Amino acid sequence: MGAVLNEVAVKSPAAGGLPLRMRVLHIAAAPGAAWLSEAFAADRASDVALDEAVGAAAGIARLREDRYDAVLVGHQPGVLDALELVEGLRTGGAEEPFVVLGADDEAELAALCYEAGADAYLRVETTTTRALLWVVARSIEWRRLVRENRRLHEAERKRLRTEHSEAERLLDQQRALIRDLESLRSSGLADETAEDGLASEALPITEQACENCSSAAPPNLPVSLAANYRELLRAYVIMGSGNLAHEINALAESLASAGVSAPEAIQMHVYVLEELVRGLGSRSARHVMSRADLLVLEVIVHLAEGYRRRLDEFQRPLRQQTLPGFTET
Repeated sequence: MGAVLNEVAVKSPAAGGLPLRMRVLHIAAAPGAAWLSEAFAADRASDVALDEAVGAAAGIARLREDRYDAVLVGHQPGVLDALELVEGLRTGGAEEPFVVLGADDEAELAALCYEAGADAYLRVETTTTRALLWVVARSIEWRRLVRENRRLHEAERKRLRTEHSEAERLLDQQRALIRDLESLRSSGLADETAEDGLASEALPITEQACENCSSAAPPNLPVSLAANYRELLRAYVIMGSGNLAHEINALAESLASAGVSAPEAIQMHVYVLEELVRGLGSRSARHVMSRADLLVLEVIVHLAEGYRRRLDEFQRPLRQQTLPGFTET
């Protein structure tokens, strides 16, 4: 085996892409890995520090004590079953690159090695030293990418959990705003109607109704208005306000015509936004929340402007002007 590995010693001192140094553990069925050390020493493309462990138990002990860039496992049925060893190490949480070396044909054993958790299988008699170095280097790179990908996935899940928690916190603040507005409104009406004995619970929005807005329907609003706002919010999240100014103004006019107050409009917004956030699942909620805040601000501004125009029309109603030469009777 050693003769084949040594016969293609590369003359160049280094090759691009190969690690400058590697610490490798060789788990062998029997002592005598000098040929492998000589093969690595002959090919100076990478500086390989090779340690040897004889038997599965010794190999597991070395992996528990030290850290290695890669592990070479000799497969010798009846003496050292590399497939069982690699599968057991993977089950135990080992993340080192494992390359199995054996005498069987690659077509017969490669697939079984992959299924056991190994990164590659090489037949010693047909493998050169440089090929072994590249396989080990690629296995190291692959395992590094797997760890990095896992870390990025975990960071992404953590970010999404944080965003959804932030979205829920903002929704709670908006519910508290509704309760505060309703409390002020209830106090004012209670003072005005105390002599008549009218109760504040007759108001369209109550504090009790806002405590669980996520499960309550939009209060005292036509279904068409809530549906229009739902579609407008979805479009606003995608397009922003630039192309939806006419739709926002039309919705505000509809709300004003229906006599919807600002607290009612905000409660409708919270209800529809909760539906949208729940439908996001594991997707990001930050963009949705920021766009939704801008939309409700625009709607409230347009709604206030609509009520201001109606107040002006009430205080200064239009009057028919007299024609020249006629006097008012």
